[in-house]
Amino acid sequence: MSLAQPPPSGSGSRDIWQDLRRHTQARIGLGRSGDAQPTRSVLEFRAAHALARDAVRQPFDIEHLAQQVTAVGLGEPVAVTSRASSREEYLRRPDLGRLPDDLSEIPCSPAQVGFVLCDGLSPAALTEHGVPLLRALTEVVGAHRTIAAPVIATGARVALGDHIGAAMGVQTVVVLIGERPGLSVAASLGLYLTHLPRPGRTDAERNCVSNVHPPDGLGYLEAARVIDALITGARRLGRSGVDLKAVSVGALDGPLDHHVVP
Repeated sequence: MSLAQPPPSGSGSRDIWQDLRRHTQARIGLGRSGDAQPTRSVLEFRAAHALARDAVRQPFDIEHLAQQVTAVGLGEPVAVTSRASSREEYLRRPDLGRLPDDLSEIPCSPAQVGFVLCDGLSPAALTEHGVPLLRALTEVVGAHRTIAAPVIATGARVALGDHIGAAMGVQTVVVLIGERPGLSVAASLGLYLTHLPRPGRTDAERNCVSNVHPPDGLGYLEAARVIDALITGARRLGRSGVDLKAVSVGALDGPLDHHVVP
């Protein structure tokens, strides 16, 4: 429902919502045309809905992504799939997206941290933000921890990372996954951290850093710093999840200091 009607063009009246629109992607002050919304607002809404639907079903070029991931310098990634045999089955059967098909190609690593890049509900998000975010994570986390060769997973839900992390043999696994597209953002990444990953971990046993999609969402470097702080906290606490909280202190336009409260 519209909250206000923008002034007619050329009326000289000030649009009271103009300043607020600079600070949010929410649809506010759309105005009205009679008893309905203006045609422009309706068309913009339909276009955003179409972009969200396209993001879910966008073809995923895993070979191109693998080349980019290799260039980051963590080693050649291994590609795995879930038990969902198609995109349609993946959308209908979330349970199959949580189970691996075959993980035998994943080498066991002595590294401390492993990264898993998943298409999730927005392959478009992984295609756009996955590699830049992985670079930032490599820079921040890799400065003082060992990192295993990445894994790329298709048809994946978050819990698939528990199986992959256990197969990798890492102490902490971080899943980079395309988040469910919305009407404001169609391509956004989420990060899910699980300490001591193994099949059967619950959502309460992992931490999430969401809404990674610069310039409007969380930036790559900032997200990497939060994840690094969570890894530190999880290692001290011996577990991740609801008992582990990340607190950010600092100005939004300057370096952020992160600490973890168990």
